[in-house]
Parts: sequence; structure tokens; C-alpha cells
Amino acid sequence: MGSLCKETKYIGYNYNFATKDKAKMVGKSKKKLIASLSQKKYRDKHGLFVAEGPKLVNDLLDSGLSPEFIICTEKNIILNSRFHGVAELSEASEIRKISFLKTPQNILCVFQKPETSFTFGDHSQSMSLCLDGIQDPGNMGTILRLADWFGISSIICSPDTVDVFNPKVVQASMGALGRVNLHYTPMAEFCKKSAQELNLPVFGTFMNGENIYKSDLPSKGLIILGNEGKGIRPETEQYITRKLTIPRFPKGNNSSGMESLNVGVAAAIVCSEFKRSILS
Repeated sequence: MGSLCKETKYIGYNYNFATKDKAKMVGKSKKKLIASLSQKKYRDKHGLFVAEGPKLVNDLLDSGLSPEFIICTEKNIILNSRFHGVAELSEASEIRKISFLKTPQNILCVFQKPETSFTFGDHSQSMSLCLDGIQDPGNMGTILRLADWFGISSIICSPDTVDVFNPKVVQASMGALGRVNLHYTPMAEFCKKSAQELNLPVFGTFMNGENIYKSDLPSKGLIILGNEGKGIRPETEQYITRKLTIPRFPKGNNSSGMESLNVGVAAAIVCSEFKRSILS
């Protein structure tokens, strides 16, 4: 007998998923495709990326992202009320073979990369985060979550900033990827045009700058976050109009200790202070 299937409509797309309970092996072509998506060139070529885990997959579905295919161990793991039917069932041992995680979970989804558009000037009335060479996927994921938490809708990235669809970034973003717009563009030129043509203030964090806790901070502008090891590059720094610092509070007279904060931690403090300033 043939497989019993049903057609499901989800956000304008049609999907056919096997509804029988018998688990299947993941085909060689899908395994090869999933493995290739660990590399940016293949994510760009196919327009796809991987997300794993029930919370993350359901969050991305709720955000309107379109799944190419889903592989899971449990029939009713997909909770999205607009998504009727179930994905292709597979054994946990099969998911372990294709998972990018050290501890594989019970669902893996290959999503279509969302098409986002950005027109210069869209950011003229809001606060945007600008990432100048951020390399660590964990930091990138954290910054995505911060932008989502603090209501910052746009993140501007230099071309050498880590790819937002890197599997480690996707996992670290905890679903924020589906709610924050990202745009990759040469950073120095973007800051220059924003300052000169839109009259936007451009902020950057430095060891020597005005104390962020004593600063009057506006509701719009650019916040530049630099590379983990090198900070904000000189060609970008020249267009920064206000330098901020997060002061240290050493114990007693002890001036030794950490020289700088992790960029994810610094981003959290900066975003919080900007929002607090608006509220007060």
C-alpha cells in the first residue's frame, strides 16, 4: 500500500507530509543537503538554513518563516496552530547522524532563508545596532536576543560579521532571528551617510568616553559594537559622533582586573541604558 498523505496549507505554501506512524531513515540526498548547510556558501546557494529543537523550530514557524522540510521523532511535536499535519518521522539515531548539536534534540527543520529588504533611511527614526566585525556566533546570537528584547527592529552588519544563518548563531538566537531584520553593508560608509544625510548620532563604546550612566541618550541613532578582539575599526570610528564608556567599579583601590567586557555583555548594558534614558 502507498503512504497515506495529506496536503497542508501553511502561510501560502503547500506541504505534503507522511502521516503514518512508522519512522523512516533520512534519505542520502537530505543528509548531504543538511551537512552542506554548515557552510555559508551552500546556505547562500540553496537559500536554506537549519534550526533544531522544539522551542526554536516552533518560534520560527510562529514568526512566519517557511520550512523546506522537517524531521522529528514525535508525531505531534509541531505546536503551531496554523500548521496542520506532521513532519517526516525518524528515529532518534537518525537525527543524531544529521544534527549539528552536541546533544541532538527531537526535531530538525530546514527553513527557507527569509527575504528581507532594507532601504537607506528606514532607520532614520529609530535606534539601530551596528555590528562592526563581530565574529563569535554566540555573541551574535546574544545580540539578536537583546535586540528582540529591547524592541530594536534592525541590526546592520559589516560584510565580515558572522553569518546570521550560521547554525550556532541560529541556535543561540533562540528564535529572535525571525523577529529582527538584519542587513549586511560596508559599515564605515553606512555610518558616514547616516550621520551626514540623516543627521543621526553615531555612538560607540570605548575605554575613554563619557560615562554612559550620566549621559542623556536619545531615542534614535546608531550604536556601534566592535570586533571581540580589535574593537571598532578606525575607518568606522572616524564617523562616531559620541564616544561612551561603561565605567568599572573596582574593589577598593585595586585597579587591576578585566580590561574590557564581552561584547554581548556590553551590548546588554548599552541597550538597557538607552531604553532607560527614554523612559526617564
